[in-house]
Amino acid sequence: MDTSKIDVTKPHAARMYDYLLGGKSNYGVDRRAAVKTLNILPDAATAARHNRSFMHRAVHFLSREHGMRQFLDIGTGIPTPPNLHQVAQREHPEARIVYSDNDPIVLAHDRALMNSTDEGVTDYVEADVREPQTILDHAAHTLDFARPVTVSLVALLHFIPDGDDPHGIVRALMEPLAPGSALILSHGTADFEPVAGEVARHYRNMGIDLDVRPRETVAAMFDGLDLLEPGLVPSCDWRPDYVVPDDTPILPGSVSPAETCVWAGVALKQ
Repeated sequence: MDTSKIDVTKPHAARMYDYLLGGKSNYGVDRRAAVKTLNILPDAATAARHNRSFMHRAVHFLSREHGMRQFLDIGTGIPTPPNLHQVAQREHPEARIVYSDNDPIVLAHDRALMNSTDEGVTDYVEADVREPQTILDHAAHTLDFARPVTVSLVALLHFIPDGDDPHGIVRALMEPLAPGSALILSHGTADFEPVAGEVARHYRNMGIDLDVRPRETVAAMFDGLDLLEPGLVPSCDWRPDYVVPDDTPILPGSVSPAETCVWAGVALKQ
């Protein structure tokens, strides 16, 4: 693994998230920052796990119920099995997945993202979501934009400040895709637990942009798309009884929205 580009002197959001998920791809500076996050919001690790589980359920649901076989996962983060392609290819071994992130540590782990089935394909592009056309141009080498594609923006856009137009980024990514394409999106919020706003300040004090946004702002990211049931809901309430193989099932009512602090939704393009 080439770690020459990885700065281990400052906390990093992806490595902190990895720590909260119980991973090992983090350093002391990340663990200390994550522990401070837990001191502010004791349920931060629960929120991270539920956000990850939402992604698993959404991918499995779209694969099984809507026959989705193409995925563009942006803001991939440090690989934590099962990764998106493993969930999708379990249902459709021929599924094609393109991962994108602008973090060198993800590139250093890209072998874990490239272990596709023989029938399917996985690819990786190092790019910033604020340059959506760069991502789309690369993805077009692997994905057929004449057929439906699912875009996954899970726990990403709260790291994009208003000045970089997160709503415009979503529009730019979805505009060239075929009807029947889908958007999986989750976003941090202080709607359920006001102390989440203190977590955002903690991140900004470390030099990491983080904006927890209210429901109406997150809902606007789905403009022009048809939200699937149950709509835009806390991550723990998005089809919690939908069981994904090899994932830890979430029992309805086993956790509250205040423990997750994330809005989540899945929508289709008509």
